[in-house]
Amino acid sequence: MASSPQLPLVLAITGASGAPYAVRLLEVLLAAGREIHLSISTAGQAVFLQEIGRPLDLERPDPAILLGAAFERLPAGALDRLHVWHHRDLMAPIASGSFLTAAMVICPCSGGTLAAVAHSQGGNLIHRAAEVHLKERRKLVVVPRETPLSLPQLRNMAAIHEAGAVVLPASPGFYAAADSVADLVDFVVARICDQIGVPNTLVRRWGSA
Repeated sequence: MASSPQLPLVLAITGASGAPYAVRLLEVLLAAGREIHLSISTAGQAVFLQEIGRPLDLERPDPAILLGAAFERLPAGALDRLHVWHHRDLMAPIASGSFLTAAMVICPCSGGTLAAVAHSQGGNLIHRAAEVHLKERRKLVVVPRETPLSLPQLRNMAAIHEAGAVVLPASPGFYAAADSVADLVDFVVARICDQIGVPNTLVRRWGSA
């Protein structure tokens, strides 16, 4: 089911490799005119610095640091639709099922976050928001980036799938004739957008001219 364009989306960034996917996804969603509620874990902050090379202040995140060059590409007013919540703020609106949302994406999704959500052991806002989406039967997309996978991780993926989530590994396809790493990032971001009902032309579709 396509998500309603009137309702906001939730994006969580946790401590798995794949920060470039999160940055590009955030840019695409804001450019598409979507309202975004964002939360970043402490481990997500550390991985962001390692992979992107820019320090994030979780107390007062600077959108220019978060988005980098994409900051200048966004249309006027796009950042007015971005709301950032501290991962310890359990009073944030996304912690409640009464706050209506279209979907939630955890990108990238760490093994610890996956386990916490799969076993309903939420200890922060990200876990709680994901549990809300499961209990309210809303779309939840988790984007793990781990290899190889342990048996507990596989079982957690199966459990969260059975609970209603979509497990979308960050596994770019090469059939789209990628010319750069950015193209591979766009492949995964396009698949995420497809799952949450956000139209996009990020990649050449299979069978298209």
